[in-house]
Amino acid sequence: MTIDGLTLDGFRSYDRSSFSFKEGVNIVWGENARGKTNMLEGIMLLSGSASWRSRKRGDLINFYRDRASIEGRISARSRTFDVKISMPLNGKTSYSVNGVSIKKQHDLSEYLKCVLFCPDDLYLVKGEPEKRRRFMDTALCQLRPRYAACLSEYNQLLKLKQLMLKEGEDKRMLPVVNERLIYYGAELIHYRNAFLTELTREAEIIHRGISRGAERLELRYKTVSTIEDPSMSTDMLRDRLSKHMDSHMEAELKTGSMLSGAHKDDIEILINGQSARSFASQGQTRTAALALKFGERELFRIDSGEWPILLLDDVLSELDESRSTFVASSAVGGQTIITCCTPPTIFNEANIISI
Repeated sequence: MTIDGLTLDGFRSYDRSSFSFKEGVNIVWGENARGKTNMLEGIMLLSGSASWRSRKRGDLINFYRDRASIEGRISARSRTFDVKISMPLNGKTSYSVNGVSIKKQHDLSEYLKCVLFCPDDLYLVKGEPEKRRRFMDTALCQLRPRYAACLSEYNQLLKLKQLMLKEGEDKRMLPVVNERLIYYGAELIHYRNAFLTELTREAEIIHRGISRGAERLELRYKTVSTIEDPSMSTDMLRDRLSKHMDSHMEAELKTGSMLSGAHKDDIEILINGQSARSFASQGQTRTAALALKFGERELFRIDSGEWPILLLDDVLSELDESRSTFVASSAVGGQTIITCCTPPTIFNEANIISI
């Protein structure tokens, strides 16, 4: 799987620019504020993922334009696909593949899959639970379109419930909304648990290699307290979610906030049996983050039979020599696009793009 060409028109800082990429390692370098991260963001959007930088569509459109488009020529499954996203400032975003309209953004993941590693991901281990939930959601939305659809429904229901919990709002439909939240919440937990079970296997192997066998990585899925085993059937998950929500309903009504559900989930990361969030050193934190992201990449390969595109957004400058060497050796296979201010010397052969 590769992206052979990319055209950004009115997207972020770009007026209209086109880029060509090759198989293997592509290094995009230039001074700050030249649009390197914007380029990677455009590629991620072509995979059906949401932007990791902004939730507002207006932020993605050039200040002087009333619309933006992203076009990519993708090679996958021995075929070529022309994928396009059109974003008007007002109106609906549209998606097409080879000129045929696609209804849902997440359906684009059938044609392109990407794994992004950016400086913020170095805080996956020490950061707030939201970062780790987003990590799961971004991966699963590409791996399982059904998950993306469930997550979309769940998030819409969350917004509706938040409105209902406000003082003075009509709460008669709250039981119906809760019932739907329980239904979709069980689906999310089912997918997340399966994903983490497989990720743990791959990430542990990678982590052991980086640490030269000195450390052991463990990942534990943390969801609502009434679910002792997240691998139970979805019917049983719904029963446990219902009990948890019932026990928190009075407190939710009093506080006007949502206290129960899959939107509170987290990943507990352990290194040698200790909480990495509390006790990991800076080096251990970076090693664990690398293991998570490259473990994710391995799962994509296993699932589809093709390497996803690996996007590295100025992370080499944050890593020491040994971890940079690991990245260089692991980037072999598939296509990698790296952004940086100065071309690194650790890659023997690379396509160099200056912007």
